[in-house]
Amino acid sequence: MRSENTPFRGGPLDGRVLPVLLGPTGHPPKWYEVPVPAHDGRPAVRYAYRREPAGYSKRLGLQRGWVYAYAPGGRERREIRWPWSKPRTGTAGPDAAGADGAPKE
Repeated sequence: MRSENTPFRGGPLDGRVLPVLLGPTGHPPKWYEVPVPAHDGRPAVRYAYRREPAGYSKRLGLQRGWVYAYAPGGRERREIRWPWSKPRTGTAGPDAAGADGAPKE
């Protein structure tokens, strides 16, 4: 497998350059998590880093690679929203109103 030396910005890995494995598309993963084991009875910690473009070239505007930026809030969780999925709770769906458009009682 190929790897690429990728710089880290912010957090505990600030300024370090680590080899990161590339995926089948030739890009590093969108998120990089660093587990830190627990010591002295404290809970284990995971530091999260988000992949961002390192910059762009002047003339053609091509991307110059990737850099990982520290995400203090942790990894963002996404839900896949399929068109056939049920609406989320709290949103008005087709069952929230009657046939005449008035709310059900």
